[in-house]
Amino acid sequence: MASRPSRGRPAHGSGQEAAREAGNTAGAERHDPRPLAALDPHGLLALCHALFTCAEQSEIVRLAMRHVSALGPYRAEAGYLGTGDGLSRVPVHDAGAPTVDDPRMDQAGETDGPTSLPGRSWNWAFGLHGVGGRLGCIVVSSHSDPDEQGCFLLSALVELTAAAMSLAASHAHRDSVGELSRLRTERDTALRQLDTVRSELHLQMTVDESLAHVAALGGGEDAITQALYELTGLPSLIEDRFGNLRSWAGPGRPDPYPVRSPREQEEMLRRVVRGAGPVRVKDRVVVLAQPRGDLLGVLALEDPEATADKHMMFALDHAQRLLALELLHVRELTEVEMRLRRQLMDDLLEGADDTGVYTRAEALGHDLRRPHYVAVVHWPSNAVDDSFTRAVERVMATAAVRPLITRRRDRVVVLTEERPHHAAVHAALAHELGTPDGAIGVSTRYVSPSDIPRCYLEALRALEVRQNSRRRSGTTFFDDLGLYRILGPGNDLQELEGFVREWLGQLIDYDARHSTELVETLARYFDCGGNYDDAAAALTVHRSTLRYRLQRIREISDRDLADVDTRLNLQVATRVWKIILGGQR
Repeated sequence: MASRPSRGRPAHGSGQEAAREAGNTAGAERHDPRPLAALDPHGLLALCHALFTCAEQSEIVRLAMRHVSALGPYRAEAGYLGTGDGLSRVPVHDAGAPTVDDPRMDQAGETDGPTSLPGRSWNWAFGLHGVGGRLGCIVVSSHSDPDEQGCFLLSALVELTAAAMSLAASHAHRDSVGELSRLRTERDTALRQLDTVRSELHLQMTVDESLAHVAALGGGEDAITQALYELTGLPSLIEDRFGNLRSWAGPGRPDPYPVRSPREQEEMLRRVVRGAGPVRVKDRVVVLAQPRGDLLGVLALEDPEATADKHMMFALDHAQRLLALELLHVRELTEVEMRLRRQLMDDLLEGADDTGVYTRAEALGHDLRRPHYVAVVHWPSNAVDDSFTRAVERVMATAAVRPLITRRRDRVVVLTEERPHHAAVHAALAHELGTPDGAIGVSTRYVSPSDIPRCYLEALRALEVRQNSRRRSGTTFFDDLGLYRILGPGNDLQELEGFVREWLGQLIDYDARHSTELVETLARYFDCGGNYDDAAAALTVHRSTLRYRLQRIREISDRDLADVDTRLNLQVATRVWKIILGGQR
């Protein structure tokens, strides 16, 4: 019988071999109670009756040619009957049909092969064969290569046509008992082939209907794995590209779920990519969901007994296509939502109109009429990329609401309903990022969205105070700053500079001329509460060196460090010098 075409090349395996493999299963399914139209949408069953009741081989070829267009976007260009001298063209009632003039047409009756026709990108000569040898040929064309189902249907039509032609040819030899036996064998083979076609069509339609139902209902990943489990009877699962479980349907779900090492995961992915289809990896059959070449997930069947057959592979492959569309849709929605949320946050920081932002926030599921806090997160050892932003978002998220979040230079700015816990948020972020070397500044609570720019400055001030303190890592709240709130944003910088010059000017000038660190020494001394040992350790100098420096400070500044008011003003001046002026002037 004829071989099936596949992208310009015939596949291996004949219809007779497929029929022998069908066995008793095909016979059992012959009594399917469903209407024939539901099992055979392409009309092959009805055509079969017409073909096998026709006595003329030329008429059989014409019937088959007329049915080609019912199978898909195909056209029967010409039909031929085998003769002793080669192939003879079968006349058709179509004046516009082109004449196929292919030098390979003499061999087309022996093997399938491509042919050439103007205006068609795909052309194929299907050989018609019977037990007695070459019977004829049908040439089919299309504007594009047929898909897997199209190849299957065209091959089925050719096999039925060849069987009907064999039966018609046998009428001339009815007197031979051996010939009658051979005809019965061919008839039985044709019937088994028909049963195989119907069985495969039924299975494919079941898969298509089940997955189409999932898609129509907008089912997500769980619906896909459940449908695949029901179609195959094997546990089905979805993992992300890193090997983390996203969905499982069926028995035997491991708990806890094992996670492969990054090296093992990458090796598994490379192996499946090279396979270009379902690939067995240990106890699983695996396919990849990678729309547009971007790997988004892994779909697999748990099959430790290696029971997966071609029908299960068909279901797995179709489920993979649905999963790829689902994951691509989810990614696109996520990217759009993230962009809208960042745009809203950026506008809030710039002072957007309250009425407008309320509507935009509601569309994103966020109620800005509730009290909120602004937090600024800075982790010097981590690049401010999407992974860092997502880590901050996960930690800051409440049970019901995601925070609004954006990036400003090397910092992440978050708008959250709940006041972050003093230590818990920093500890959670340190765990996510793998290092505790980061700081968080938190504003006071705002009354309306128009307060957010002010709250942002408060959070920045709290962050700066934390990063310029002895313990640079941790969380600082603006309403806990005390004196530093007075020295915060909004104060006149010129006044602050004058205050610093009044109390520290001589020391600053001395440090500039002699490359010393007297102002820094005084600041550290005050930070340590006047404790010599702690201050010497913080400055990494000997205790006697610290005493010498303090004595020089008294001499140069002409200040009495034992006087309470003098100590207060000097300590405030060192704080302003360090935090507000950045250790300059």
